[in-house]
Amino acid sequence: MRACVEKVLVIGGGFSGMSAAIELSKKGIAVDLVEIDKDWRTDGAGISIGGATIRAFAQIGILDEFLAQGATHKGLDVHAPTGQHLAFIPAPPLMGKDAPGGGAIMRPVLAKILAAKTRETNVNVRLGITFEQINDRGDSIEVSFTDGTSDSYDLVIGADGLNSSVRRAVFPEAEGPAYIGQGVWRAVLPRLPEIDNVTMWVGPHIKAGVNPMSADEMYMFVTENRETNGRIDSATYMEKLKALLAGFPAPMVQKLAVMLDEDSLIHYRPLEGMLMPGPWYKNRVLLIGDTVHATTPHLASGACIGIEDAIVIADELARTDTLDEALAGFQTRRFERCRMVVENSGRLAQIEITGGDKVEHTNIMRDSAIALAQPI
Repeated sequence: MRACVEKVLVIGGGFSGMSAAIELSKKGIAVDLVEIDKDWRTDGAGISIGGATIRAFAQIGILDEFLAQGATHKGLDVHAPTGQHLAFIPAPPLMGKDAPGGGAIMRPVLAKILAAKTRETNVNVRLGITFEQINDRGDSIEVSFTDGTSDSYDLVIGADGLNSSVRRAVFPEAEGPAYIGQGVWRAVLPRLPEIDNVTMWVGPHIKAGVNPMSADEMYMFVTENRETNGRIDSATYMEKLKALLAGFPAPMVQKLAVMLDEDSLIHYRPLEGMLMPGPWYKNRVLLIGDTVHATTPHLASGACIGIEDAIVIADELARTDTLDEALAGFQTRRFERCRMVVENSGRLAQIEITGGDKVEHTNIMRDSAIALAQPI
């Protein structure tokens, strides 16, 4: 069946945008992708990958590259701050018993994998530019760009992230992201042979952990409660991160603290979230990914649901007769699933911040994993 659109513009070259470009191109749709960063960079340390994300990687055709350059694991080992082992939570595979249930990879490595896949398709990638104006012409949409050019499209997909310019232009009434009262520290360390799974130490208000993300590297994550979203001087990053780890007497945590050095790429990010009410489209403009459902990392599913958005919109455009049907079908298939991830992640954060009910925390984790295992 021929797709109901012929030409699409994707604004934003992050994980969601690249995935959308790849999937749309597979359907025989002409795709332009514009990315404002001329170097097409992705910053950050590691990204945790769950079973649903691995399934999405298989769909877009990058699973083999992930397996070659990332790392997989069988689940999560939970420890007390002193090091006592409390529980092992398995990560069941969603694609057969031999498939991995979870894993991790460096964010820049995943970005390079997706960029290479995008380049392999017929996507017209244009770097160092973005849109200037988006004008609805009824039967098409005209876009002018910051390099002085313009073009017409059947559909524009805004995938330009948390602080989306497309969202502000097309949905000026929409609320932006909100700080949740917690931040996350990340760092890159040499992988220790004894770290096979995600390994976490849970204190009353601070959580620390490591996740293998290649044969040679792992990344550390530490969540910290902060009432206000104030700037932290990067020159103090190592000092502050080591001070947080000092609250964990577990020998392994102290070993990790000693391993931190100037090459550890220490980074702090305040956590923000948002869920824009539907619809996520207006006329011929659709928003996907963090532009409409930015989530905290507590379910390790932010990238997953953005990539799933890309898969679903390509599927809907290919199987329906009209753009209106495709957009409505996309909204129906995506809203509740994305709402679940955003709201459950936010609730997990609040339980951690307040020292709330650990049983509720466990139940949310279990129920979310069951929901994410469902088809998209």
